Amino acid sequence: MTNSKKYPAIEGLFTWADNDPHLIGGRCESCGSYCFPKSSNIHKPGCKEILVKEVLLNRKGKLNSYTIQYYPPPAPFVSPDPFVPYAVGLVALPEGIEVLGIITGCKLEELRTSMDMQLIVEQMYTDESGNEVLGWKFKPV
Repeated sequence: MTNSKKYPAIEGLFTWADNDPHLIGGRCESCGSYCFPKSSNIHKPGCKEILVKEVLLNRKGKLNSYTIQYYPPPAPFVSPDPFVPYAVGLVALPEGIEVLGIITGCKLEELRTSMDMQLIVEQMYTDESGNEVLGWKFKPV
């Protein structure tokens, strides 16, 4: 029996402990703009006050654009061996921001702009100790 664990690749970017994951963003209480990742330094050019409050962003959005990754990206990204091409898409959320993420759950040739997408949290890779390293992705709905 293994004692493997799950943990996010980068802490504090998304919730993942249940089946209803969310990206953790920010909303400026001064200008009303949203940002991801949550940031108190830069969220909107020209905003004079920095009053960013943590919010959970909507899980659903529309695919605005995408590309196919045909070669392994450099470290620190961990690619499967052998490498398999995958899609990366820009998903527009109702809050008025776009978030980049890997697209999963469909064939590459099925992708179309304006598709409805939903956030999921999935294993990105297994670390040297056999633990699952998690990241956010989007899948068509």
